[in-house]
Amino acid sequence: MKLLRVGDPGREIPAVLGEDGVAFSLAGVTADIDGTFLASGGIDRVGRELAGGSLPRLDTAGRRTGAPVARPGKVVCVGLNYRDHAEETGAAVPERPVVFMKDPFTVVGPHDAVRIPRGSVKTDWEVELAVVIGTEARYLTAPAEAAGHIAGYAVSHDVSEREFQLEYSAQWDLGKSCETFNPLGPWLVTPDEVGDPQRLGLRLSVNGEVRQDGNTGNMVFDAAYLVWYLSQYMVLRPGDVINTGTPAGVALGLPGTPYLRAGDTVELSVDGLGTQRQKLVDA
Repeated sequence: MKLLRVGDPGREIPAVLGEDGVAFSLAGVTADIDGTFLASGGIDRVGRELAGGSLPRLDTAGRRTGAPVARPGKVVCVGLNYRDHAEETGAAVPERPVVFMKDPFTVVGPHDAVRIPRGSVKTDWEVELAVVIGTEARYLTAPAEAAGHIAGYAVSHDVSEREFQLEYSAQWDLGKSCETFNPLGPWLVTPDEVGDPQRLGLRLSVNGEVRQDGNTGNMVFDAAYLVWYLSQYMVLRPGDVINTGTPAGVALGLPGTPYLRAGDTVELSVDGLGTQRQKLVDA
């Protein structure tokens, strides 16, 4: 299934797409698509309602698409998780996942404007596969257990300000947590529709020029391993988002390539998970 949220910020209507791409309102099933919904078996309920044919249609024409998960408790990110990306930045391929946190309030809709921070000269792009947690994961015994804790997957744009991230602080968070720095969606796609999450193509273009063209098969640590690994150090709760890293092609790794400026347009997609498009504006 493909779950989504449609409407103005803070007033989104939860919805599901049918096989023909028609949207159906879930307002009678749940108040929102969030951690509470996921933890209470919400996806199974939606599946039954959709199969029953009783859900009302929802007209999405001309309406904003919000992030498919409301109010993530946390956004956990993994850096340097593609071999080619580590190489382009001059970093060693990590022996253990490089983990950092991102302010969950950075999460916005997939087509919302991205605001370039005041004083920024190095705002950069990063297309990523996001994992959304469906049930609590705590001290999992092996990566094979991870599948039972994953609600689904989504396209994530881990926007980064490299000067803030690498030159202003010993921690990466400063350059990762600026407002609007994590467009998510358009959909939360359940694992049965995704298939093997390690066989997905990722692409990103800036003003129509391709910058990133990678595949999740090149991850250093795959999605299941990351869920297992993170569960050894923190409790992963329903609605939490894990950004799993980006392939080569970011501005940081392309000397002479301009960073993002107001007026630029970024488009990104992951196979089977949909497409995002953002306009860059000044904060």
